[in-house]
Amino acid sequence: MDKELIQKLANYTHHAEKEKQEIKKITADLYPELTIDEAYLVQEELVRQKLEEGLTIVGPKMGITSEAKMKQMNVDNPIYGYVFDNMVVEEGEPVSVSNYIHPKIEPEIGFVLKKDLEGPGVTALDVLLATEYVFPAVEIIDSRYENFNFTLPDVIADNTSAAGAIFGTYLRKPEELELDVVGVTLAINGEIKSLGAGAAVLGHPANSVARLANMLSEKGEMVKAGQPILTGGVTAAVPISPGDYVQVKYGGLGDVSFAVKE
Repeated sequence: MDKELIQKLANYTHHAEKEKQEIKKITADLYPELTIDEAYLVQEELVRQKLEEGLTIVGPKMGITSEAKMKQMNVDNPIYGYVFDNMVVEEGEPVSVSNYIHPKIEPEIGFVLKKDLEGPGVTALDVLLATEYVFPAVEIIDSRYENFNFTLPDVIADNTSAAGAIFGTYLRKPEELELDVVGVTLAINGEIKSLGAGAAVLGHPANSVARLANMLSEKGEMVKAGQPILTGGVTAAVPISPGDYVQVKYGGLGDVSFAVKE
């Protein structure tokens, strides 16, 4: 895959994100043979373009972290992308749908490490020992592709649908909670739309961070201390619309609430 094609595909998804216009997936016409490895090259170029524009990486995010979803997509590993500073919505601030194409939200359990983690061979125990604190979070995903219709390489090339993040301010030490049994409910306008537990994320959210460290090590990179890490959706993603009031409650880990506006 030559550099010119990598740039072309990164430009394609980047432009769609900036213009808030949905596009056909890359594998539909543009480059049907796109592989997972090639998709990460496109993602790297997309990240480079964003950094060149003056944006900064806040932290990594994981996707396809449900065992059922991995089986459905016939993959052995979850996927990763990056949250940038322009994507962060401060807790308590409204979320404006005009910033997105067709946004959905996912409750997540976030981690911040006190020391860098470098694979291979990182385990969930390594992650827990290296964790400064965990926190409640809500990720806003917004695939640039029509109808959220994509293959795995497509979504990787689109920075795993990363669009927004709300980082809750209720912080706990990981040893204070059994993260696999932390229950989560997502309610919109008082009606529960989705629920789950921490075990929905690869059996335990720490497994997600371990997978991330081991995947990044293949590129000579590591999970850095101090960066918020989104470990993957605890519940199914739910669409949001103007006028919605969202309340996400986490057992023993506080809650995150916000209004949705035009």
